[in-house]
Amino acid sequence: MTRRAYVTLVTNADFALGARALIRSLRLTGTTADLVVMYTGGVAKEALTPLSALGALCVAVDLLDTSPAFNTAHDRATLHDKMPFTKGNKPAFHTPLDNFAKLRLWQLPYDRVVFLDADTLVLRNCDRLFDYPEFCAAPNVYESLADFRRMNSGVFTARPSPATFDAMMTRLDAPGAFWPRTDQSFLQAFFPDWHGLPVVFNMLQYVWFNLPDLWCWPDIHVLHYQYEKPWQADNPRAKILAPLITLWEAYAGDDPVPDVTDLPGPP
Repeated sequence: MTRRAYVTLVTNADFALGARALIRSLRLTGTTADLVVMYTGGVAKEALTPLSALGALCVAVDLLDTSPAFNTAHDRATLHDKMPFTKGNKPAFHTPLDNFAKLRLWQLPYDRVVFLDADTLVLRNCDRLFDYPEFCAAPNVYESLADFRRMNSGVFTARPSPATFDAMMTRLDAPGAFWPRTDQSFLQAFFPDWHGLPVVFNMLQYVWFNLPDLWCWPDIHVLHYQYEKPWQADNPRAKILAPLITLWEAYAGDDPVPDVTDLPGPP
């Protein structure tokens, strides 16, 4: 059997909370793949303990060795001033520059990887994605059908390779490079012929109220809490997203999780 792993990235204590729910959701699907958490220096050891307790392999990774000019261009204040988010709110703990550490997965000792952001839940077994080619991702659909032309990097398939990683570094930090949506913009440019996954493999939470006709609980494999996070105390969309937040809280705890076929549909 090829070496396979689900991989996520944790860069602070908040995303460690998300990763704990994600790892538990993967365990409940019965997957046979390794569960790997790449973590940076911004994560305290005690934040990793709940992940290890669930059988996750915690792997320390460094932030990318990018140039001062690149780091300045992708600093949170600079990037959000130049390319503000107008559709939703990014929490204060979101640091755009950290996102690029995701590319470290191409250095991992696996043949096939499925990457999942730490703010996702896996509701149905997705092991078949390991048989998909590199690079597969779902479209960034959460507002209109026009979004199908863009990909979302919260879930994707990859084939780790040192040669691919080196090629990425050469292109990523080229003189004057600017990636307005960080790793998402870069990966779409690096893999221009990306293969489209069905949206059910990366169902963005805003579909709940923007495109309710796309929402079908029995079909959803991965639920992605883009923008506001379900553990945020100051979540401005907590009321309209209440059923989705309650579901995340169930996975974040230790009690049985609900059968999604029994959950209410969008308002």
